[in-house]
Amino acid sequence: MSAILSADDLNDFISPSVACIKPVETLPEAPQPTNPYEVTTEDVVAATNAPPAQISLTDCLACSGCVTSAEAVLVSLQSYQEVLTTLDAYPEIHLPQRDNEDEWKSAGAMDGKVFVASVSPQARASVAATFGVSERAAGNMIARLLSGDEGLRAGGAQGSGFTWVLDTDVFRELALVGAADEVSATLESKKGSDQGDFTIRSSAPKKPVLTSACPGWICYAEKTHPHVLPHISKLKSPQAIAGTLVKTVLAAKGIPPEKVFHMAVMPCFDKKLEASREELTSGFWSSSSDFDGEPSARGARDVDLVITSRELLSLASSRGISFPSLSHRPSPRADRPPFPSPVLDKFIFRRHRKASPPVEAGTSGGYLHHILRTTQLHNPGSRLSIHRGRNADVVEYTLLAPPPSTNGTMSSATSNGQSHMQAHDSAAQDQVLLRAARYYGFRNIQNLVRRLRPAKQSRMPGAAARGGVRRPGVKVGAGGPGVGSGAGAKEGVEAYDYVEVMACPGGCTNGGGQVKTGDVEELRRAAGEMDVDGIKDGALGQREWLGVVDETYFSGGSEDEEEEEEEEEEEEGTATMEDTDGEMNGVGGEDADDLVVDGVSRSNVKGFIRHWAGFTGIDMERLMYTTYRKVESDVGKTANDVERVAGLASSIGGGW
Repeated sequence: MSAILSADDLNDFISPSVACIKPVETLPEAPQPTNPYEVTTEDVVAATNAPPAQISLTDCLACSGCVTSAEAVLVSLQSYQEVLTTLDAYPEIHLPQRDNEDEWKSAGAMDGKVFVASVSPQARASVAATFGVSERAAGNMIARLLSGDEGLRAGGAQGSGFTWVLDTDVFRELALVGAADEVSATLESKKGSDQGDFTIRSSAPKKPVLTSACPGWICYAEKTHPHVLPHISKLKSPQAIAGTLVKTVLAAKGIPPEKVFHMAVMPCFDKKLEASREELTSGFWSSSSDFDGEPSARGARDVDLVITSRELLSLASSRGISFPSLSHRPSPRADRPPFPSPVLDKFIFRRHRKASPPVEAGTSGGYLHHILRTTQLHNPGSRLSIHRGRNADVVEYTLLAPPPSTNGTMSSATSNGQSHMQAHDSAAQDQVLLRAARYYGFRNIQNLVRRLRPAKQSRMPGAAARGGVRRPGVKVGAGGPGVGSGAGAKEGVEAYDYVEVMACPGGCTNGGGQVKTGDVEELRRAAGEMDVDGIKDGALGQREWLGVVDETYFSGGSEDEEEEEEEEEEEEGTATMEDTDGEMNGVGGEDADDLVVDGVSRSNVKGFIRHWAGFTGIDMERLMYTTYRKVESDVGKTANDVERVAGLASSIGGGW
């Protein structure tokens, strides 16, 4: 266990470390003693009242001493109060209801802002569980709050509201398809000089590929374990993709990025940190920037502000709006202006929602599950072996294919609750198609990055390298649990092809910004609902409450709600996604990959991305991919007393 990360801080919120190397602001110098010859003992020295420490957001992003950032700083800079301040400061720019160039030019010349919101399904699930409604109903209520006449538009100095409320599930589909393609390209590509270069968007990551959607994990890797950066996926998160799409499409229609205010509702405080990344600004996708170099100017953020699920409810109460009283039905489509491109509009604002994600996908977006399912569908007859690690947040997956020719058969065996594949023909060996794993929580992440650390060369002549990837309790040359016999050639995490890494134990529904079980009583009392669906206030612990949120996340909407939405589609003549298949495939040429994985059509998604790139005139790499940076520590560049003492202590066998 490192000195920076302790067992007491293994949760989503990790407070600033004592190893922080950034000086605080406005810290006056200690006054010099009036009598230089005076000697006092320690117990009589008067205590000084030091001013409160103030560390700016820029300092947090550049500091290597903390695991994440001081989230209290981020909350103060990105809070629901800032949303209200912005809504009151700027009038809403009303976009045209039709694709008329003159009207778009007039809109771009107006004073004010276009307000756009993106809402994650995990945030909707938390709000839904709080008030005992379905996840779909909670999404409609959030849309009514942000864009409806009974919501934020009913008050404020300007009467401003959000023009569009987007579902990040749509942009998650883009990330899922991109993740499957990225893993496939990594496995097929030969090691080159630029592979694993985390400063170049077009460079493929090294194997094993690690997810990039969790900002807490990314910040931790950049600051404390830069050796894993070559393995991290270059894909943007759904939040970042949504922000890039909104800013680029409106910029193509003459609305500058500075006039677009994009807010995201997320389950995690670390998403505020992601929105503050310099790589996720208009300067990195505008035509004035080099493809893989630094932009000429930073530009506007793709996501201007992030609030959490709990802050969303505070946003409603601050305007005197009773959230449970908002309508559960979706807003009429006529109440919002269409997205600039009809193809983009039909893909983003689909009425016919796909089925809820399977439980096997987890609550963090389902990256690992989608990659496994895509590979499995491309290899008919393959079998999946699942092995749980030392705790519930570590799971290993091995996708196996039978030998090309064998008289044996395959069967599934279960041992201690774990599924293993066994070959009946001992002479034949199963072919390992894909090895993957899931690592949630910082305790498990530490084990992962430690095993990915390059082996140190021993100083003894002829000795083997030590350290690196050896797994405790696994003999060299032996396949791990749940691994087919063909996997024994590789050792430990290096044998993984893909690892889904998330900072929060249990996944994104357990984010630090979600409604906690202790908040439910207060929120329900304020809404006049003390008992929802028989769940008594304070009767559930945090673990049981998380189970309720997870159940809401996977349930989606009720059958009655689906029937009501279908009736509204018929009344409004709304086209469903099935009506847009031809348009999507017709953009940029036919796509031979028509695979549908858990309701996600690869051809539709790729057609959407091609149309987006063509509409904006921006390369797909700029739109979908990002880069990372190694945060350099200021510690150690100049030897000081502390370092000399530390060196002396280590030389005599001591330590801190």
